[in-house]
Amino acid sequence: MAPPRYAGVVAAAQRQDGTADIHEVVGERLRSLDQLYTTGRRQLVTLLVGADRPVTIPELTAAHPEVALSSAYRNLAVLEEVGVVTRILTGEHARFELAEEIRGDHHHHLICTSCGRVDDFSVPPSLERSLERELARVLEASTFTASSHRLDLVGTCGDCSTEV
Repeated sequence: MAPPRYAGVVAAAQRQDGTADIHEVVGERLRSLDQLYTTGRRQLVTLLVGADRPVTIPELTAAHPEVALSSAYRNLAVLEEVGVVTRILTGEHARFELAEEIRGDHHHHLICTSCGRVDDFSVPPSLERSLERELARVLEASTFTASSHRLDLVGTCGDCSTEV
């Protein structure tokens, strides 16, 4: 299994200054499935760009009361369908983040089973290459075809670990 390429979509929308316009990429994705890039969807993408970790819909609407709860659920479902947003299931509430190919980075998650918090983490490139080699060996022994991988470490966060 060759190492996945995560920045391909963002690279397609490079500006002359070398930066990617995520909104152009998202708009293109939505149009490819005959969906509109509405103000509400644009607002959610902007909020996810600014988020430092995967967030729940209640977190989004609490921090940004102008985001309607019902619209957030509908719009995030559409954004997930077109591959712009990734849903991370953690228990009570799903968490959402921009998809890796939209963000342009590859990362993994620390998932707290107590409070549901999810934080991103990255591993050194050498470990990522080793992991890819081992996953390729697993795939050779199966009929499964993988397009990417993710690593979730599940346990308790520092805040929950100190609560007794």
